[in-house]
Amino acid sequence: MRPLEGLRVLDLTRLVAGGFTGMLLADFGAEVVKVEQPGVGDPLRTWTSEGQPFWWKVYGRNKKYVTLNITAPEGKELFKTMLPTFDVLLDSFVPGTMERWDLGWEALHALHPGLVWLRISGWGQTGPGSARPGFGTLVEAATGLAAMTGETDGPPLLPSFPIGDMVSGLYACNAVMFALHHRDHHGGEGQMIDVSLFESLFSLLGPLPAEYAALGKVRLRQGSRSKNSGPRGAYRTRDGEWIAVSGSTPKMAETFLTSYGLGDLLADERFATNEARVRHAAELDAAVEAAIGSLTLAENLDIIAKNKLTAIHVQTIADIERDPHWQARQLTLDVPDDGGSVRMHNVFPRLSATPGEIRWPGGDFASDTDEFYRQQFGLTEKQVKALREKGII
Repeated sequence: MRPLEGLRVLDLTRLVAGGFTGMLLADFGAEVVKVEQPGVGDPLRTWTSEGQPFWWKVYGRNKKYVTLNITAPEGKELFKTMLPTFDVLLDSFVPGTMERWDLGWEALHALHPGLVWLRISGWGQTGPGSARPGFGTLVEAATGLAAMTGETDGPPLLPSFPIGDMVSGLYACNAVMFALHHRDHHGGEGQMIDVSLFESLFSLLGPLPAEYAALGKVRLRQGSRSKNSGPRGAYRTRDGEWIAVSGSTPKMAETFLTSYGLGDLLADERFATNEARVRHAAELDAAVEAAIGSLTLAENLDIIAKNKLTAIHVQTIADIERDPHWQARQLTLDVPDDGGSVRMHNVFPRLSATPGEIRWPGGDFASDTDEFYRQQFGLTEKQVKALREKGII
């Protein structure tokens, strides 16, 4: 028994944030019915690498795939018929879109008082900027994250993967669980959940608002250094690899410096305390760079292991796949797919009594449409065919 067995989710979202949310719910047993526009499909299907739709295979996993045009009158009525059979509705339309289709909160809540409706957008459902394009890249630039990322004398750096979407998906999944618990255990009704990519990512930036309000300080780029402790950064080895170092506590920093033969620095007032090391980070970095750079990766890792230092090899996916720790943990799995397989990250988090499961990878466009409408709503094969010919499904 998976923990969300019996939960039904109607997923109208597109791309990563909603796809990730639906994947998490489906991994733990929810029946997630992915609705796509007839003849179009989720743009995530087009994110390919050498022709392989790996993004879709991962974020579309464990779902059912149907089509419906809810903008057409007949499609809208079919949607209204479907909705009361589901617990959760997911959408990622531009705010105001569902309202223009006469499918806003008041209409859907009246139709289905127990409905938990998750709405994901770039900037939130309200406010003067809510209708702006809200893709993850724009949010990552707008939140302050990009302004803080990169070298001091370099340009802002945008993440190379959609971190804003993924963080939003995590918040969204939590919020759905909060709302369902309220409904099912407190006797409450359903409710609408407003998750914005901006606020999701902004909330991870910690005390920035407090610093700015109290001190007038704006954090900008400083490479891999930390404002809180030192040494902290990524340092190149003699053979061209990288070691990441964290001196987050005074003891960790002191042990690191001593282990690398830099203990004398601790007698220098520039490096004697955590605050001093932060102020003189450039000089400290130079000493650490020289120490690590004089040794190969293997030699550095030997020092790190022997002294239990808070430092580690900066790994690629190839390094991670070879790591015996992650092999033992089954970090990734090869999931059967059309006679072959596709590798993807395992279900996470890990539950001891009711673990999740990958049952199948993201499937073909509209592959469950006929069965869904016939079995769920009693439509005949002739009715399904007619709806398809009219572009409703």
